[in-house]
Amino acid sequence: MSYEKDFSKADYSSPSDEPPTRLGAPNDLATYHEHDVFGHEENHQIKYKTLSWQLVAVLMIAEIVSNGMLSLPSSLAVVGIVPGLILIVFLGIFATYTSWLLVKFKLRHPEVHNMGDAGLILFGRFGRELLAFGTVVFAVFATGGQLLAGQIALGALSNNKLCLMLYTGIFAVPTLIFSAPRTLDRLSWLSVPSVISIIVAGIVGMVGAGLHPTPDRTLSVTVNTNFYAAFVSITNPVFSYAGHFMFFILVSEMKRPQDAMKAAYVLQGFATTFYAVFAIVIYIYIGDGVLSPAFSSLDSVWMKAAYGVAIPNFLIAGSLYAHTASKLFFVRLFRNSRHLHSHTFTGWFTWVVLILLVNAAAFVLAVG
Repeated sequence: MSYEKDFSKADYSSPSDEPPTRLGAPNDLATYHEHDVFGHEENHQIKYKTLSWQLVAVLMIAEIVSNGMLSLPSSLAVVGIVPGLILIVFLGIFATYTSWLLVKFKLRHPEVHNMGDAGLILFGRFGRELLAFGTVVFAVFATGGQLLAGQIALGALSNNKLCLMLYTGIFAVPTLIFSAPRTLDRLSWLSVPSVISIIVAGIVGMVGAGLHPTPDRTLSVTVNTNFYAAFVSITNPVFSYAGHFMFFILVSEMKRPQDAMKAAYVLQGFATTFYAVFAIVIYIYIGDGVLSPAFSSLDSVWMKAAYGVAIPNFLIAGSLYAHTASKLFFVRLFRNSRHLHSHTFTGWFTWVVLILLVNAAAFVLAVG
């Protein structure tokens, strides 16, 4: 396929740049790397394109299958088990479709690194700024959500003997440290225990609910509720799947971006199945009084066990979100600059400042 313009040296950091136009997707890896955001990296000190599709799948699961699933049983209590289950499965299928759209778009436009770059292509400069702003806001709020989950977990483990702000601060320190690597390959290996922890935590939660069910619990097949309650309940499963804003950044650091859909299929297949099983099992044994997060509805011993096992996932997921927001700014500032691929003082100083600012903003949101 041919291109209208050689974008390998294009600079998209300037607000005056016009959106690029593609005639088609590259058919081979060499052509793709010629035009993608990081270019050819053979002689660079810092190499970004190192991820296999298997590691990307692990990163996706670690980021998406996290504390969002703990709100799903309470959603079933609001709308009923049948509508809730239909919604979880439907959103899983819909998320698979949108994953396919994003991957196809990325392969057609290798220079796209984040949603802001996609906004430039679709809607011009306003679209870039709007979608970049949305990405950063979502990532910062998601980091804050993970800090809040960590605060709840630490509080449950210690019977809330310390103030909540201190728990958040204790959890924020390792989140900051884990988000510091410049490349995702370092975080990908940390994501392996993260995925294991959320799977085991979910199993522990289901076992705990089964061994200590709520007596005289009530279950609802369907529930007649008002629009507000139903809408808020529906946002829980929507949030549980809402990690697609990271896809462009993840695919940009793959050795073979053409394999990205393999990772997406693994993610969506696992997430949809795990969400449905977890939500149904917890709801059946706890009933309409299930809390959000769901672990807080368990017997004390099992609650502490589930929260304790889930802590690594909360940490890594928060780190991934903070890394994403920082990476968007960093690439925007230094695209096609030596600071992007070299160990320069300016590059590392800027990266550290960005990491500190993003995590600090997430901390403020969590304690607020």
